[in-house]
Amino acid sequence: MANPRKKRKVTVYLDPEVERFLADFAARRDQSQSMIAEAAIASFLSPDDAEHREAVVARRLDHLDRRMGRTERDVGIAVETLAVFIRFWLATTPALPEPAAQAAKAKVGERYEAFIIALGRGLAQGPKLRQEVVEDVSGSDQ
Repeated sequence: MANPRKKRKVTVYLDPEVERFLADFAARRDQSQSMIAEAAIASFLSPDDAEHREAVVARRLDHLDRRMGRTERDVGIAVETLAVFIRFWLATTPALPEPAAQAAKAKVGERYEAFIIALGRGLAQGPKLRQEVVEDVSGSDQ
């Protein structure tokens, strides 16, 4: 920073909310508003500040990209799991005779309610399907 005796007065206009943030920050740090404003302006104008901000943004974008990749993979696993289950169920479940079909239709609501409760419990306590799949596959390889 410049020598304090050579400092010059500059007038700036701040939004009232920004001015309040500056005053609150200065009070918490027990520093002058002028010193904090000078440090903030110097940091903002420093040549490496733009590079620093770019690096921060790049890291955040990389993190988001990895999360999106995992989400995409998880959705793919879920869709494939559902497709395999439907194919398996259709191939192995015989059609019910008429009296049994009517009895099954009467139980649909009750069975669906039990399914939703079990699903909620499974989602709340885990483990996640992808963990089970990895564990099952790893266990069968050994």
